[in-house]
Amino acid sequence: MIDASKLRAGMTFVASDGKLLRVLEASHHKPGKGNTVMRMKLRDVRNGSTFDTTYRPDEKFEQAIIESRTATYLYQMDDTAYFMDTESFEQYEIPTVAVQEELRFILENSEVKIQFYGTEVIGVTVPTTVELTVTDTQPSIKGATVTGSGKPATLETGLVVNVPDFIEIGQKLIINTQEGTYVSRA
Repeated sequence: MIDASKLRAGMTFVASDGKLLRVLEASHHKPGKGNTVMRMKLRDVRNGSTFDTTYRPDEKFEQAIIESRTATYLYQMDDTAYFMDTESFEQYEIPTVAVQEELRFILENSEVKIQFYGTEVIGVTVPTTVELTVTDTQPSIKGATVTGSGKPATLETGLVVNVPDFIEIGQKLIINTQEGTYVSRA
C-alpha cells in the first residue's frame, strides 16, 4: 500500500473502484483554510481517458506492479496495433486507442517495451529519442540560421514537429518522444 502523498508522475496504482490508474501529474495543494489535498491528473490505463481529481494525502492505494518486456512493433490494421515479444515470439494485439501517442514515434520493426499488469497488456513505452525522416516541409531558406523561428515538418509517422529553417525533405532527425520535439539532425 502507498499513501497518495507518495504518488508521483509515471506511477501506476489500483483505485478503490478497481480501476488501474497512471499518474500524469501530482502536486500538493494547501488551500487557505481546510485540509491539504493531493491534486492529480490521472489516466485510466484500460480505456485511455484522462481526468483530474484530488485525494487526501493519507489515502492508501495498492501500487500496481508493472512488468516490461522487449517487443517489436509489427504493424497496425484497422483499430489494432500488433507487437511481437522478441524472446518468446508471442504476438500481442493492443487497441490503437491505448497506444495512439506512442504510435506517432515508432515505425514498423521498431523495438519498444510492452507493459504488463499481471497477464494484461496495459501499454507501450517508446525510447526517449527516435530517428525519423522528414517527408514534407517548406523549402529551406538560404542563409537560414539555427536561431530562426522554425517551420513545421511532417515526419514519416505523420508526426508534425517544429524544426529549424535549414531542415530539408529526406533528412533524418532525432526526436524527443517525451515532448514530441526536434532535438537535432541524425
